[in-house]
Amino acid sequence: MSALEAILVEDEYAVRLATAQTLELGGFQVQAFEDAEQALSAIHPGFPGVVITDVRLPGSSGLDLLARLTAMDTDLPVIVITGHGDVDMAVDAMRAGAYDFIEKPFAAERLMESVRRAQEKRRLVLENRRLKAAWSSHPDMPALIGESAAIERVRMMIRSIGPTSVDVLINGQTGTGKEVVARQLHAASGRKGPFVALNCGALPETVFESEIFGHEAGAFTSAQKRRIGKLEYANGGTVFLDEIETMPLSLQVKLLRVLQERRLERLGANVPIDIDCRVIAASKADLLALGAEGKFREDLYYRIGVVSIDLPRLAERREDIPLLLAHFLEGAAMRFQRPVPAWTGAEMAQWQARDWPGNVRELRNFADRLVLGVIGRNEHTPQSPEISAAGGLTLPQQVDAYERLLISQALADHAGNVAATAQHLGIPKKTLYDKLKKLNVSTV
Repeated sequence: MSALEAILVEDEYAVRLATAQTLELGGFQVQAFEDAEQALSAIHPGFPGVVITDVRLPGSSGLDLLARLTAMDTDLPVIVITGHGDVDMAVDAMRAGAYDFIEKPFAAERLMESVRRAQEKRRLVLENRRLKAAWSSHPDMPALIGESAAIERVRMMIRSIGPTSVDVLINGQTGTGKEVVARQLHAASGRKGPFVALNCGALPETVFESEIFGHEAGAFTSAQKRRIGKLEYANGGTVFLDEIETMPLSLQVKLLRVLQERRLERLGANVPIDIDCRVIAASKADLLALGAEGKFREDLYYRIGVVSIDLPRLAERREDIPLLLAHFLEGAAMRFQRPVPAWTGAEMAQWQARDWPGNVRELRNFADRLVLGVIGRNEHTPQSPEISAAGGLTLPQQVDAYERLLISQALADHAGNVAATAQHLGIPKKTLYDKLKKLNVSTV
């Protein structure tokens, strides 16, 4: 993840120094200025951080700076600091597009809570811009979204084996993004031919062989003209065989031979045809286990599984949910011509706690419903056993269950570091230790 950045504009030296130190202790790289003119020289469209400015400054005011920055980038979060009693000024700042306003004197925890939220929003905005730009350049290329260690391992595999010609097996549950990875591999290969996708589970066995290998006119009763099969059509490109575990055993034998020889014969033909296509197969089942049961050929498994990529379930990369959801909401809003709905931190914590058995696909459908407004608020509740069972608990018990969920998630996000978690949650470290003991939450 990129470094956290903040620009601070404050004309009082002592306040500027103390505020900068607070931000630095919170993990931010800080550039501090005493007036708006100096700050503007350090800010550019696409600046990845947050701007914190006092309203009363020598020369241009903080509101003037806010107006300049909003004109430059409407999504740049600007937090305005106002003096005691400047309520009208604070209202004006919010109307002008300020992300938040903080009244002097303020607690360090109040500032850091606002800055962290603003930084997370900024990160999501810039990532969505990057994804939109990538989509504009390659509209057929779905994005592999996420910053978790699990998804970074997948990216590393794509970078490593993408440029080779080796056949690949992608393993993953329904909705984990197997075709997305297959398309990424095709793009990384540099192959000029087409990407041809075939869902093996969607084809009747009677037409399977013809679809894959093709046929000559007259090869069977309804074959009135020659048909080029998927393997031949993908010459110079990539064939993606999804749900390969459903392929009939009789065809598995033929596919194995074609993959070994890189030659095929259309149905009704006697002349072999050389093919040049990479084969990427995908399965949601354990092919070796199916092989032991006689339901999948082990020799084919070892042929297509020279290299395999295992895709994580969404529940194994919960930290990617905010980024994924923001991306899907943006796309749904564009498709349905609706505004992007906002969410609270509590709602996001609930969504991150859900099981999501349909994985990324289920999350995308959830985003569609959220944008369309056809989703009930009850659907926002988490599906973890502890919370979903809360209906039979007293109010204090439900509060404890939800607090336990938020603390556990924050601990996971900070690798069990209690000090960092306490700072993130905006509570003293001793208070967090007391809660860990009371709620029986482990830091391991």
